[in-house]
Amino acid sequence: MTLDSPTRLSPNTIALHWIVALMMIGLLAVGVYMTENGVYALYPWHKSLGVLIALFVVLRVAWRMLNGWPKAVGDYTSIEKRLAKIVHWVLIVGTVLMPISGVMMSGMGGHGVSFFNLELIAPNPDPANPQEVLPLNATLAQIGHLVHGWVGYLLIGAIVLHLVGALKHHLIDRDGTLRRMLGNEVEVTS
Repeated sequence: MTLDSPTRLSPNTIALHWIVALMMIGLLAVGVYMTENGVYALYPWHKSLGVLIALFVVLRVAWRMLNGWPKAVGDYTSIEKRLAKIVHWVLIVGTVLMPISGVMMSGMGGHGVSFFNLELIAPNPDPANPQEVLPLNATLAQIGHLVHGWVGYLLIGAIVLHLVGALKHHLIDRDGTLRRMLGNEVEVTS
């Protein structure tokens, strides 16, 4: 198992970063689309991919705890360092909270949670009206709903800031931050 070095990120770091990033961006886009347009047919896919990303998020968090945070490639102001740290923490915590809150919202709301047709939490149909569901715990479902919505929009903002930061590193600072995340060895100046 290769750990990160100041000049090169490990294949594990790179793979987990891009898998979680692309899946989370896709799920956020689909989530906003479903919510804004009431496209309920996408919910089973959204839930299944949400469960799948949860597995990668757990691996990413465990890897981050084992490996530590990558060192900065360039020399930056204290404000830039603080902002980068905040954005990275929002991204990590947000990617943990999204699947948890999604399961709380759907599972506790009585809608159930399945992973590509494998039932993880069974739906709870209303015996009087089987087309409707009864919440297993309405309070937890509501908390999950609120967290899922707010953290989703917070993550969208953090992702935009993260992308702007990556472009700044690449186009303005011309350091190796983005190249290192693409698997290249870089020179470290800090």
